[in-house]
Amino acid sequence: MTAEDTGKKAIKIIDSIVGNALLTVIVIMVAFAFYALWDSNQIIKAADKSNYEVYKPTKENEGKTFAELKAVNPEVIAWLDVYGTNIDYPVTQGEYNMKYVNTSAEGKYSISGAIFLDSGNSSDFSDFNNILYGHHMDKNVMFGELERFSVKDIFDGRRYGNLYYNGQDHGIEFFAFIHTDAYDGEVLALVGEEGRQEYIGNLLTEATHKRDVGITAGDRIVLLTTCSSDSTNGRDILAGRITDEVFADKFKAQEADGQKSQTAAVTSSLVERLFVLSLLLAIVLIVCIAALVSRDRRMKKNKKKQHENGHDEKN
Repeated sequence: MTAEDTGKKAIKIIDSIVGNALLTVIVIMVAFAFYALWDSNQIIKAADKSNYEVYKPTKENEGKTFAELKAVNPEVIAWLDVYGTNIDYPVTQGEYNMKYVNTSAEGKYSISGAIFLDSGNSSDFSDFNNILYGHHMDKNVMFGELERFSVKDIFDGRRYGNLYYNGQDHGIEFFAFIHTDAYDGEVLALVGEEGRQEYIGNLLTEATHKRDVGITAGDRIVLLTTCSSDSTNGRDILAGRITDEVFADKFKAQEADGQKSQTAAVTSSLVERLFVLSLLLAIVLIVCIAALVSRDRRMKKNKKKQHENGHDEKN
């Protein structure tokens, strides 16, 4: 075998190795991309409010299922429902705020965490301002929907909510939406007896949208806060007044019984099936492309070999 033949053979081997390595990298990248999508979908699915519907306190069950959730995790203290949104979750409170950043309301590890009350607040919402935290997540789960209140029509059309604690329902009348940052000590701070009126003034001054509900220093305020997608360290805050008056949910009254939840369940099921089908089709496509590439290489090699053999015979 001549040096030229050896060189050609080496080039073929290197070409084959590079081609196979490139194909392997492509397959791994596609597989990783699909896994990332699947994993993200699983996280969102785990955070969906439908997972907790069975625990929601209602007049019909008289809080029995809520009591069952508290038996599973004694740090569940309340239930929050913002009318006209998907914010309809149990509320927890840990000894420190970071606990429920990655712990579910059932006390299990969860990337989506849980809605939780600031550890410095009283668990009976008796403080002047009570701060609730939740992750900003896609598909309107957890507190991902708070940013929608930056749109005036959304803020104007969704005025009320409900906060269940100490075995009773309490109304929430939302009066301000604020976009600020995590270091805003004038808003994201617990206020004692002094400085309440000043705090209210700062809150209304910073508000993007607000409505006059006659808020006073004698009221109790609840702040729903989450990270903002608009800016680094940004925070979206929806502020409401806790009342003894329980407000009717006009959005629920407009729905046919069970229609919304059934539609959501069907949609979720279809999305999952389409995702799995897409994954399978992608794998089949990759295999087919790999086979075609491999066949094309073999055909080129055979043609080249035949050409070389024919050239040698002529010589």
